[in-house]
Amino acid sequence: MTATTTPGQTRPGVADLLLALARAATGRDPALRLRAWDGSEAGPVGAPALVLADRAVLRRLFWRPGELGLARAYATGELDVDGDLGEALRLARAEAAAVRRAPWSVRAALGARSAALGLRLGLPGSPPARPPTEAALTGGRHSRQRDQAAVAFHYDLSNEFYQLLLDPSMAYSCAYWPDDGPADLAAAQHAKLELICAKLRLRPGDRLLDVGCGWGSLTAHAARHHGARVTAVTVSARQHAFVTGRIADEGLGGRVEVRRQDYRDPVGGDYDAIAAVEMGEHVGEAGYPAFAARLRGLVRPGGRVLVQQMSRSPGRPGGGAFIEAYIAPDMHMRPLGATVSLLEAVGLEVRSVEAMREHYGRTIRHWLARLEAQWPAAVGLIGLERARIWRLYLTGGAQAFEDGRMGVDQILAVRPLTGADGGAA
Repeated sequence: MTATTTPGQTRPGVADLLLALARAATGRDPALRLRAWDGSEAGPVGAPALVLADRAVLRRLFWRPGELGLARAYATGELDVDGDLGEALRLARAEAAAVRRAPWSVRAALGARSAALGLRLGLPGSPPARPPTEAALTGGRHSRQRDQAAVAFHYDLSNEFYQLLLDPSMAYSCAYWPDDGPADLAAAQHAKLELICAKLRLRPGDRLLDVGCGWGSLTAHAARHHGARVTAVTVSARQHAFVTGRIADEGLGGRVEVRRQDYRDPVGGDYDAIAAVEMGEHVGEAGYPAFAARLRGLVRPGGRVLVQQMSRSPGRPGGGAFIEAYIAPDMHMRPLGATVSLLEAVGLEVRSVEAMREHYGRTIRHWLARLEAQWPAAVGLIGLERARIWRLYLTGGAQAFEDGRMGVDQILAVRPLTGADGGAA
């Protein structure tokens, strides 16, 4: 551990004081370097440096400790990283875990020292304003009006930004790399779309309902390559406009109907197959049983349902403070087993589950590389603050899948035939 202060300082700088506090909590030297607004630096030379550009960083953490306070500071530029952001996130996570493992007596003493240091640095006062890029939804959670606002916040950000981020098919979900497949993202997304269509056993003329169709990757693929008749549903205004134009441009209008509506609205029925690709995370914990029942009710007896869905461990359901505030408001992820149970509870027979966790880490790494390679264009489309949020989101998201803190799975189910076990499906 090395620590430096600016010339002429007669007492430790802010960076020295903060790292001393961290050392007292964990009993070891922190692995991150700190650079504070007063010019002081402390920590191991060569390590990624957390740059505290303004005392507002600490004031944010005083009022909102943890993930959300740090995210707000990073979004505004009050907190930055000099060095590899991914490595900094891993090291910061390890430091936070070390603090949580500290004995209660140590953490209690740390709280008292933190309060004293906060007074010394002049932190008390009104909480800093939330960044304008943070979601501020109103109304009942998962009411139709609020759900529409949540979808608009994320998916109506900018079609051009998503075109910059995604492969040409505009697939905004986990790709799939067969063991002998190429490393190209577009090829991996094509393989994922083929995997879905194969599991659904789509044949020419089959009726497919694409619930939460995104920018139409599966809709167009199923219609063009498998001859399916597709009803595509989205509540996003910009997605609806994009898919409508796409279907017209690709000459698929005779096979595809694009609807802008809530999944709870009437959409026909007796479909041969239904796909819900990373859409179930948006219906909420309380609403999932009704969502599952709706899938069963819309598919014909013997028809197939494929749900591709993200999951979290039993101890950490939901979306997380950062994701819900800046990326996907009201998002809810549950353990895989809970989703399987909910589908079975409404009378769907689960036939297979395929874990794709490692594939999502790889997918997000491709998206992050595309963002970094086109950074000025991304900033021009969505602004610097939102671009920084997406850099943080993609970096942290890739790590969450790589580390096993999040998962994603394809769940295939059938609606049993009346009076039979569904074996002919």
